[in-house]
Order: sequence, then C-alpha cells, then structure tokens
Amino acid sequence: MRVHTLLLAVVTGLWALPATADWTDARCEIYPKGEDRAEQTLPCTFSQRQGYVTITREDGVVHELAPSGEAVGNFRDQAGRPVYRQSGLGDQGLIFRFPDESLYVYWDRGPTTTAAADNPTWPFSTADYDATTLLRCRALTAEAFGQCPAGILRMDEGQASIVVQSPAGEQFTINFMTGYVNATNRSAEASRDGDTWTVVIDGQEVYEVPLAAIEGG
Repeated sequence: MRVHTLLLAVVTGLWALPATADWTDARCEIYPKGEDRAEQTLPCTFSQRQGYVTITREDGVVHELAPSGEAVGNFRDQAGRPVYRQSGLGDQGLIFRFPDESLYVYWDRGPTTTAAADNPTWPFSTADYDATTLLRCRALTAEAFGQCPAGILRMDEGQASIVVQSPAGEQFTINFMTGYVNATNRSAEASRDGDTWTVVIDGQEVYEVPLAAIEGG
C-alpha cells in the first residue's frame, strides 16, 4: 500500500500567485452565469502589477482589470463593468465574477488534449494512487448525473481516502473510515444503500461511491 502524504500550504497575503514574478501561465475555465459546469477550458496568462490584473486567454479575449474603490478584490474591467475577485480555490487559483460569467484561473495548466483523452480519470493516475475511477456526481438540485474523476488510496480493514475533482475543478478528499465518513475542509453527509455510498458535500453536491471502489475487487 502506498504511503500518501498530504501537504497543506498556508498562503498569506492578498494573492495566491505561485511565484514572485508578476505573471504566470495558467488555465482558465469559463462558467456562464448561473451554470455549474464550465462552458470552456483553455490556457491563459495571468499577470498583476500594482493592483492591476490582466488575464489573456488563448481564444484572444483579454480582461484588463483595474482596482475599484477601497475594498480588496473589487475591480472594473476595460468596459467599466464591476468584477469581483474571490479566493474559493485556495492555493489552486482565483475566481473572478463578471456580470455575465465566472472566470476560474488555475495555476496548473493541466494536460494536453491528447493526454486527457488517453486518461479519462486525469488528473489521477495509478502512478500516485492505488486505483482511479469516475464517480457519478451532480449538483444537489440537478436531476442528471455527470462523472467526476477520483484517485483512491486504500487502507487496511476496508478503509480508504478518495480524492475527488468536483465539476468546478476543485479537489477534496472523502475519508471512508471504520464507523464514520467525513471530508477534508468540507461538510459531508453519507448514507449507504446496498453496495453504494451516497455522500452529500456542503449540502450542494452529490457523489455516489461504490463499495468496490473503497475496498477493491
């Protein structure tokens, strides 16, 4: 069994930019207003200087953001529209809320299209996990299930920690321990019906986890 060490990065300051330079390659995900699935994912460049932010997307769209007022995280774009920066991605990136869409900026650019096609459970692989899988997942208010990639770290006595990537691209861990189920930095409500666990995260997302994924075949 592999020994997996989770390192928690404590980020200080106003920005989670992973380098001292004022620009970095990044990955941008665009969510239309009110939608919980990305309409588009593409490489982009993020830069900041003296409070001003520029996000240059591979599709040619450029967002020029200037600080607005005294509140931290408030901006105006080049068209004068209000834009709000949020830190809901932790040290993985930043979120910018535009009037008509949300822009998630991740410091990890992710794989090439070919690499993703070759590994449907990317970013998880058996080089780092005991097994990988695609879990059925959906927003609590949605009717149809989608698929969320996950990496499985199994332990003795039928226990496991499963690292899941949510539809929004955020990673978190669900721990299936003897006598309880919890999630890292999130609330979790779990129930088991036959060979399937149903886990509701933060009262907003539903994940179905087969017992075989936890215990192995």
